[in-house]
Amino acid sequence: MNNIKRPLSLCAVALAITLSTAGCQSSTVNNLKLQESHAAAAKRITQQNIIVDGHIDVPYRLQNQWVDVTKSTINGDFDYPRAVEGGLNAPFMSIYVPASLDDSAESTKLAHRLIDYVEAIVGRAPEKFALATSVADVERNFADNKISLPMGMENGSPVQGSLDTLATFYERGIRYITLAHSQSNHISDSSYDLRRQWKGLSPFGIEMVKEMNALGIIVDISHVSDDAFYQTVALSTAPVIASHSSLRKFTPGFERNMDDEMIRALAKNKGIIMINFGSGFISPTARAWRDNRTKQAAELAKTFGRDSKEVSDFVAKYNTDKPYPFATLETVLDHIDHVVNLVGIDFVGIGSDYDGVGDSLPVNLKDVSDFPRLVEGLLKRDYSEDDIKKILNENFLRVWREVEAVAAKS
Repeated sequence: MNNIKRPLSLCAVALAITLSTAGCQSSTVNNLKLQESHAAAAKRITQQNIIVDGHIDVPYRLQNQWVDVTKSTINGDFDYPRAVEGGLNAPFMSIYVPASLDDSAESTKLAHRLIDYVEAIVGRAPEKFALATSVADVERNFADNKISLPMGMENGSPVQGSLDTLATFYERGIRYITLAHSQSNHISDSSYDLRRQWKGLSPFGIEMVKEMNALGIIVDISHVSDDAFYQTVALSTAPVIASHSSLRKFTPGFERNMDDEMIRALAKNKGIIMINFGSGFISPTARAWRDNRTKQAAELAKTFGRDSKEVSDFVAKYNTDKPYPFATLETVLDHIDHVVNLVGIDFVGIGSDYDGVGDSLPVNLKDVSDFPRLVEGLLKRDYSEDDIKKILNENFLRVWREVEAVAAKS
């Protein structure tokens, strides 16, 4: 008899509904307060700390069309107001030289011209920007409330097989070099190039890695073949970086990204992987969308030519009929989570590729003003503030300091 459930009286029902509603309202209010707390904390963290982004393609954007990024700009992903809003204060300016210029004097000329652009940005607004060629520079500029513009060279082609030219680029401020880009060059094989002429690093590439260690230039293994990666981490006496790569676990078969064994080897080297934000780098759906379009366009090109109207019409129709499946902020966080779970918090950073991946950026990470969204996402995934600082700057600055220390002993 004691187990029999009696119907509630109308008064009891009313009281239960009132308590339930109050409880839901209280829970909703608490959740809103928690969300506001995450957002407020994210804004504070991004404004109070150095944020290093390993790869932003502003210089080549200016090569295509000059704009004054010291002011607000209509297009692109980076300018001073948006960087301030996002808290980005140490973006590596990419001195990107296309593989099409490999083995030509124009390759070296373009690299110097792009460095000139970075210097011009600082010259236009020295109260806003400053060059940075050391960790000490970045920290001093941060204290002076200026955005540091360190530089990394994407594609070692401009070195032209000369260690003297390498030293010249160091003197001009280059502090990392991505050994190759989309094609095998005189230094290294590329992950994109089926021709593996060196089966990793070239003989000059081996000498260049050693000299980069001696000078204090960080070795960047984004873009290189797997063999070149393993040879580099075995050879380098200083930590290396992947300045703008993501994880092959999420994009199987895409060699441009790194697999788990490579990440373990990178961590053993004390280096870091800096996560690329491009949807095609982080989302299997976006990767498949682009691969399928490329494959079909290539088939048409065999008949009509790569620059034909038939190919351009196909691409336009494909884009309309099958809208691009953008990744999201959550996808980026999944990549960070995987690195942390695999090798720990000390070996991951940010290499967004803003201004370098076109219109493929994820939802809620569309330009440099969105870094607070990234931090808010990390907070919601229970990353501590100390861990977030490691991701934003401390891991990379630790690598840079160790590279400086190795050079000082050379």
